[in-house]
Amino acid sequence: MGLFRRRKQTGAVSRGRPADRADLDHLENFVRTRRGVEAYIEPRTTVTETTVILIADDGEWTRRRVDSPEGARRFAHRLAVPIYDVRLMGYPQRMRDYNERRKRRPELF
Repeated sequence: MGLFRRRKQTGAVSRGRPADRADLDHLENFVRTRRGVEAYIEPRTTVTETTVILIADDGEWTRRRVDSPEGARRFAHRLAVPIYDVRLMGYPQRMRDYNERRKRRPELF
């Protein structure tokens, strides 16, 4: 009968817009203007492409699209920033602490 059978969807990943020069410029500026920045590769999902999240020493963070995990690694190595896979390492506690501070006192940010 198959009335409630799910059909297989092809191309379920939303491609959105690819990484562009403005994304890379934003990431480079973040690295230049913050201390202790580390990069974390976030895998492609059904909603987003591969992204890299940069997290500063105080927990401030920014996220942008990248072309691929290899592109993120090249970017990080070029700027001498340590890079990790978020699936293996998780997000650092300082990022969660920063998000909590922003929630409690939004007027400071």
